[in-house]
Amino acid sequence: MKLLLKENIDGLGDCGDEVEVKDGYGRNYLVPQGLAIQATPKNLKQFNHQKSIVQGRLRKAKVGAEERALEISKIVCIITKKIGDHGKLFGSVTAQDIADFLHGKGIAVDRKKIHLDEPIRTLGEFKAPYKLHPEVIAQISVTVVAENPPPAAKAPETTPENSENESTSETA
Repeated sequence: MKLLLKENIDGLGDCGDEVEVKDGYGRNYLVPQGLAIQATPKNLKQFNHQKSIVQGRLRKAKVGAEERALEISKIVCIITKKIGDHGKLFGSVTAQDIADFLHGKGIAVDRKKIHLDEPIRTLGEFKAPYKLHPEVIAQISVTVVAENPPPAAKAPETTPENSENESTSETA
């Protein structure tokens, strides 16, 4: 059975593709769910007209996404977390933490579109890709800093009395 896809379907095709599927899959799932229509000449002509209209909207959406990507990529997310004795974070920095920071700055983002391979568990600077559009991905700069810096190795304190004694012993 030949069908025209009305939406992107993983493993099958993208919106507007003409695909060949088994009759049962097409009749019982794709067509009733509104995911596809039969590939007749009339439907092809109508679909191509709608596709040209949609492509115009997609171009505008892409331009808007590119502008927003520039805006987002200029911001540096500084996230403070508590750390342990060995410089490891208590917990981790997740996409939700990054989204909360950006919301605090007045930028609405969807945390589900921030892609971290795994949560950030160390201090430092990182890049988090944010998918605004299928072709536009902004890089969010994330800096993780310590809320409670670890105590530095204590240097021997020199008091004014000790420094005077040392200077007199050198001259004698």
